[in-house]
Amino acid sequence: PVLLTEAPLNPRPNREKMAEIMFETFNTPALYVAMQAVLSLYASGRTTGCVIDIGDGVSHVVPIFEGFALSHAIQRIDLAGRDITTYLQRLLRQKGHSFTTSAEKEIVRDVKEKLCYVAIDPEKEMMLSKKVAGMEKSYMLPDGETINVGVERFLAPECFFNPSVIGKELEPLDDVIVGAISECDVDLRRDLYSNIVLSGGSTMFPGIKERLTKEIKEQIPESVDVKIIAPPERMYSVWIGGSILSSLKTFHRMWVTRREYKEMGPQVIHRCF
Repeated sequence: PVLLTEAPLNPRPNREKMAEIMFETFNTPALYVAMQAVLSLYASGRTTGCVIDIGDGVSHVVPIFEGFALSHAIQRIDLAGRDITTYLQRLLRQKGHSFTTSAEKEIVRDVKEKLCYVAIDPEKEMMLSKKVAGMEKSYMLPDGETINVGVERFLAPECFFNPSVIGKELEPLDDVIVGAISECDVDLRRDLYSNIVLSGGSTMFPGIKERLTKEIKEQIPESVDVKIIAPPERMYSVWIGGSILSSLKTFHRMWVTRREYKEMGPQVIHRCF
């Protein structure tokens, strides 16, 4: 049997096409399609919470109640890891380091993953970097040359909280999270705020959990508890959640078998939801 994952807001015809390919081309005996954000939540040991999934090309904020994604409240943001890499490339170019080819862009991505972090207070951090030596970190390029990366380390991920710096007319990440949770039933909001789970490679920046907590707390009543969970293995949490789900004893009832597919057609795949 095969467990496939899908992005939030994946259109129904897409899911049917996935089923068609798996059953007719690969002759899969049984199939289940699960939403990535739900699996990330399972990986953290929860069934209710709000998943912030930031990958390379797109980000999603997905409120989930008892294992079901609340589709009316899901938010998609066209801002993710790739945009931060491109912005870091621009910041380094302004410093006189030119990275133009696709191989050089991979170097910038590596700089981002190894050196970048999210500042709790970017203005304070900026002042500090002018006064305190040692904010710069050196990075050795493949040819042996060394470059120094300073304020760019926290300026690049700042696009999450101020997308206008890269020319995108988008809401900051914290606004989108508050907006998504506000779309949910009033009775669920406290639970969602106290179970915000980070997922995906672009949530690996040190400091992102603390900064998001601070920004969200500024927008909601003091009586509401904000708790952000950042599991160390969050880069692979979708896979981990998938392995947890498929190993449950009750899961065998959820598979769609080839016989059911033959009898009812591709629409049977929606039965899972």
